[in-house]
Amino acid sequence: MANPTYDINDIKRRMQGASAALKTELSGLRTGRASAHLLDPVMVEAYGNQMPLIQCASVTVPEPRLISVNVWDRSLVKAVEKAIVDSNLGLSPATEGQTIRLRIPELNEERRKELVKIAHKYAETARVAVRHVRRDAMDLIKKLEKDHAISKDDHDRHSAEVQKATDAGIAEIDHLLSAKEKEILTV
Repeated sequence: MANPTYDINDIKRRMQGASAALKTELSGLRTGRASAHLLDPVMVEAYGNQMPLIQCASVTVPEPRLISVNVWDRSLVKAVEKAIVDSNLGLSPATEGQTIRLRIPELNEERRKELVKIAHKYAETARVAVRHVRRDAMDLIKKLEKDHAISKDDHDRHSAEVQKATDAGIAEIDHLLSAKEKEILTV
């Protein structure tokens, strides 16, 4: 096995992966507004397989409180409808032909607070992922110094770089969280 090398860009890329995962999870959280991404996690039983809703229908948002799902294959309308109901998003489909309309109800205060808690959980998971990347990077730097592959000065410089990348990663996560929190709490 080749000796591991220190690469700050790889470390930053891995930390940004945590932010990207958080963005995806937050986009699935329901706010008072309709969002096409709300249906991203919905899986449909189609042609004997589980497939994402977006692979068998187009999703549009014609109004702020309405999502329109246009199913491409007429035989899948019932399966898509069932998948939406089973997804626990709290949406009731109204079907007309191959179009399924989903009204987004107003969120009550209790549900908003619940969603904020969930968003905080997602953010904490992302922070933990960033910290794991930091720990791995710091362990690698210590090992490289111990094996005399880098000097004490390089060790200090690399450690500072990793810490700076960690701080930036955590700051981005906090920013994403506060934006989502504001979006959820805006009535």
